[in-house]
Amino acid sequence: MVVTSLARRATGALIRSLLAPPCASCDRALPRPLHSLICDACWSSIAPINQPWCERCGDALSTFANRYGGLLCDRCRARPPSFEVARSAGRYEGALRDLLHAFKYRGRRALAQPLGAWLRAAGASVLNDADVVVPVPLHPWRRLWRGFNQADDLARELGLPVWRGLRRTRHGPPQANLPASRRDANVRAAFAARSPPSPHLIVVLIDDVMTTGATMDECGRALREAGVASVRALTVARAAAAPPRAPPPRRHLSIAPRSPGPSDV
Repeated sequence: MVVTSLARRATGALIRSLLAPPCASCDRALPRPLHSLICDACWSSIAPINQPWCERCGDALSTFANRYGGLLCDRCRARPPSFEVARSAGRYEGALRDLLHAFKYRGRRALAQPLGAWLRAAGASVLNDADVVVPVPLHPWRRLWRGFNQADDLARELGLPVWRGLRRTRHGPPQANLPASRRDANVRAAFAARSPPSPHLIVVLIDDVMTTGATMDECGRALREAGVASVRALTVARAAAAPPRAPPPRRHLSIAPRSPGPSDV
């Protein structure tokens, strides 16, 4: 045991001195490169999502809204989503945003293991008694360009069977590049589902980031139309969604008498 520990330390020191692998978030050299791809400071800086949150989609609620407006956000109150519940492990900001960018855009696929383990712990209530996890699919062209589907890599770390029951049928711009007002239209009818292996299947949709919930809502709708009994959603991060746009204030006609001008004299 002592020999193994010493060998591990020596190997870590050699890797650190020769390769100096950086933290996937802050890019500083890792003190223990064999222990983690993320430094302790970056891990500890990740902000979890705490209550109060919307009981349906998991978006943060203000204390005022929670106390006086119930336990649903304005979006879920106006248009209930197709999934029963959605939760996210942390806020899409700071170190977590950097980690997901490294994972998805810089090819750091090994991050699927620590992010998946963290997601499994944070989403235990959503995964409990579920039958399968379903990764949100990429369009074949985008998967070819990226080389992998980050949602699929995360799904394989969650300890449940992975059912690839969805496919993306329409190619559009990434949701991250669109304002909230265009996200629903961008994914409308963009997914097709296979018939589930069981008529009583409880599935959990998996993705890296959720903002307005438009993608999860459309995926859930496709799965329900295919015969899935229950749909939940789980993501690593939750990005703050802009509040629904308020209507412009109504203009009121003034009935005050007009002051006489020079032309009236």
